[in-house]
Amino acid sequence: MKQLRTYLFFISILLAGTTIQGQEEEKKEEEKKITSNDTLPPAEKYGLRAGIDISRLIRSSVDENYSGFEIVGDYRFYKKFYLAAEIGNESLLRDEENIKVEGSGSYIRAGIDYNTYDNWYGMQNSVYVGLRYGFSRFEQTLDEYSVFTGTNYFGVNTNTDGIESDGLTASWIELVFGIEVELFANIYLGANVSLRNLISEENPERFDNLYIPGFGKTNDFSTIGVGYGYTISYLIPFFKKRK
Repeated sequence: MKQLRTYLFFISILLAGTTIQGQEEEKKEEEKKITSNDTLPPAEKYGLRAGIDISRLIRSSVDENYSGFEIVGDYRFYKKFYLAAEIGNESLLRDEENIKVEGSGSYIRAGIDYNTYDNWYGMQNSVYVGLRYGFSRFEQTLDEYSVFTGTNYFGVNTNTDGIESDGLTASWIELVFGIEVELFANIYLGANVSLRNLISEENPERFDNLYIPGFGKTNDFSTIGVGYGYTISYLIPFFKKRK
């Protein structure tokens, strides 16, 4: 599963890079055709770009322990700056050596992106860095567990009949690196990776969170997490501005 996600990510980056390179070549040819009368640069679009994270749909179809859906969006409010947000719902069943628990719930991540890429004439791609604040409200269901005495396990796979802890919350901050490429008119393909740091979390009774929707898997030795996404989105132009 990890190999599939890694393969998909690098394929997305490769396709995006190839598309940008091809667009640059086309724009170079267009610039050669510009005459002295063409003194004004093309107007750039400002508006709402909305779409979905297709990586979650792919994972939901191939991983029987996972289901998820995420809506993504951003709004360009000033030259290279974008307001950005992701809203979604996730569920993951972690079947470990001594515990079987499911974490499920909804989340939102919101923040700002900065486009570091200088587009050629008429292009509107982006290679960006962003900052997010994330918040999740979720529940944990403990299905089975084994008791560890210090030397061995006993009571193997003790059935708990589903101990539920709901109304749990968690928050975090994350640093995002991504790319957005305009494939066709107003249609964009994107890929991103993020580094997350957990700020706060509520734990269920008798055990710890193993998965927080929107943040990902957790562990006992670190508050750091990572994430990734592949998106397809559509830009709804509100107005245009000269560069």
